[in-house]
Amino acid sequence: MPKRILEKTALEVSRLRAEGSHAVGGVSGLYLRIEGGSRSWVFRYVHLGHRRRMGLGSYPLVSLAEAREAVRDALKVRNSGTDPLIARQAAREAARRAHAQRLEFDKAAEAFIREHESTWRNVKHVQQWRNTLATYASPHFGTVPVSDVDQAMVLRALAPIWKTKTETASRLRGRIEQVLDWATAHGHRSGPNPARWRGQLEHILADPDKVAPVKHHPAVPFARLPAVYQQIATVHGQTARALCFLILTAARSGEVRGMVWDEVDLDAGLWIVPADRMKAKKEHRVPLSRQALELLRAQPRDPLVEHVFPSNRKGPLSDMAFTALMRRHDLGAVPHGFRSTFRDWAGEMTHHPRDAVELCLAHSIDTKTEAAYRRADMLEKRSFIMQEWADYVVSDSKQA
Repeated sequence: MPKRILEKTALEVSRLRAEGSHAVGGVSGLYLRIEGGSRSWVFRYVHLGHRRRMGLGSYPLVSLAEAREAVRDALKVRNSGTDPLIARQAAREAARRAHAQRLEFDKAAEAFIREHESTWRNVKHVQQWRNTLATYASPHFGTVPVSDVDQAMVLRALAPIWKTKTETASRLRGRIEQVLDWATAHGHRSGPNPARWRGQLEHILADPDKVAPVKHHPAVPFARLPAVYQQIATVHGQTARALCFLILTAARSGEVRGMVWDEVDLDAGLWIVPADRMKAKKEHRVPLSRQALELLRAQPRDPLVEHVFPSNRKGPLSDMAFTALMRRHDLGAVPHGFRSTFRDWAGEMTHHPRDAVELCLAHSIDTKTEAAYRRADMLEKRSFIMQEWADYVVSDSKQA
């Protein structure tokens, strides 16, 4: 017969001092473990033939009576066929998930922004995220746990502005979707995303492209471009010269405004835009036509100024410099539209390969398969295209 353990009183337990495990009786398997001056409760039991140890907390924080009650509860679990240790772990995990799912939407959105803002191109984009969510989402479910955000809440935020501010509403929907996907990935919610468009909101809300068709950047028709270029070339100042260079290279406004002399190799006729200044975050080599090189060689060089087209303050031109010049001269277009002009000219007036033309514009490749097979940047072909483009641009015009 197993040895009968005498049931110790609370006073007797308090007087235990010798190191080791002391059976205290009252329930089967309860011991007070004394080691290195610390004392804690341990429940020893056998489950499916395996000896197990389960900690029940430190003494006297957990009293003798509480330890005995915990053992009784554990024995009930074991006798039902479940390992008490596994049951406790499952209960703690469920409690952790329940706590995690109480994360409010506003706090989840801020956490998402903090995690991703370093990958976004500028501070303005970060502020746009915060502003749209704070203005249109927060009033409806900002303090609601992300686990409880449902389709009805999302629609209450989107419906009032879907037809009046369609572009803003479409961006808002995408941002809500990304925040909720982030919350799901971090264990704060489960189930389908109520802000998803495909297969879900597309059946409830009108197609945003039909509500508010996409408005393309106003562009100068390529037939008028030589005359427009001549008009710009006669304007004095760095802004006009930079805009001429933008037209000749079909580059983006920010790429030209931020251009520094270290990026230019006049001998090789090459401008290398570093990855951190490109939209696709990939270095872009721009072959320079004779006209573009002539323009650059005519630029004054100040050893204390790094920008090729500096402002009056010796820094880069402002992001509105080109737009303001085009408005003053009533050109009826925007700087980015010259890229469309180039694309239209290449498609209508030349037989150059589409891939080469798209690379001239530094456009991202459409598919992963295409990207895998097209690793070269077709610099030689693009050099020919850009020279042909520059010859067309300056036809019937003269450089400033």
